[in-house]
Amino acid sequence: MELVWWALPLGLVIGAVMGSLGGGGAILTIPLLVYVLHQEPHAATLGSLVIVAISSVVGLLPHARRVQWRDGAVFGGMGIVGSMLGTAAAVRIPAELLMSLFAVLLLVVAGLMLRRRGAAAATPVRRGFWPLLATATGVGMLTGFFGVGGGFAVVPALTLVLGFTMHQAIATSLLVICINCLTALASRVGSGIGLDWGVVLPFAVGASLGSLVGGRLTRGIDPRTLQLAFACLLVGLSLWIGGQNIPQLF
Repeated sequence: MELVWWALPLGLVIGAVMGSLGGGGAILTIPLLVYVLHQEPHAATLGSLVIVAISSVVGLLPHARRVQWRDGAVFGGMGIVGSMLGTAAAVRIPAELLMSLFAVLLLVVAGLMLRRRGAAAATPVRRGFWPLLATATGVGMLTGFFGVGGGFAVVPALTLVLGFTMHQAIATSLLVICINCLTALASRVGSGIGLDWGVVLPFAVGASLGSLVGGRLTRGIDPRTLQLAFACLLVGLSLWIGGQNIPQLF
């Protein structure tokens, strides 16, 4: 019962980060589920998919006018195969290897956020079909394998590959994330991995509420400062998770 009471405020924190940064906060869901709420890593990736899917649908509502529905649906549809492949791989590897690879992902995301923070804004240019397919498939694989929404990759992908403005990319990324998460969830049906709904649902409710208010709470803060702080947090988490799991591989 104590874990249930922790799940709601932790979900609020995740949602607030997602709302303020336009994606990326969901990557903290798995460490919180595993190391704070004591979920088994494979169950945590499944629970993360449920949480991210619900919170992305709720977060989509206030952004509905900015969503590029057709392009977002095409991008999400192209990522279905990648999501299924990532899911198939994730359920077949040891928990220690899954978390070790997740630690590496945290470092990559931190590097991407720092690079984006220091880079000048580029003029949006729409790319061709093959870059679009490769990018969508890669994002889908991340979602299926790690149980993360992939917003940290979707937002820059939509700006660089489809030529969206940042506001359009942030709104449309929620649609893409939802499609990828639902595909990965469908692929996990029959996997035998159980969910602790008493933890997952309060966490999802908290994340949904947090995503609605996160942007308002941070209006007076420079987004680049938020990105720097978040990137530093990811580096610290990566080192800690890697230290917990990488030695067990050997």
